[in-house]
Amino acid sequence: MATEFDQTLDVKGAKCPMPLVKSRKAINDLTVGQTLRVLATDRGSVADFQGWVKTAKNIELVAQETVQENGTDLYVHYLKRTS
Repeated sequence: MATEFDQTLDVKGAKCPMPLVKSRKAINDLTVGQTLRVLATDRGSVADFQGWVKTAKNIELVAQETVQENGTDLYVHYLKRTS
């Protein structure tokens, strides 16, 4: 079953810390309960997002997955705004 989301943020090609910086801004634009899907090509974003949600008080990491897009790994993160 696919993870449901309300908005997508495409940060493909962006290197650390830009996927987090842009995600932080985008998650603040959502209403409580909405989910942001982040598309990243930076392998380090997997650990970065896991670390971020441990300290952030208003988000939950719902899921992470790696998919192939044109022969390239695409790291997909689902972040839910909780407050």
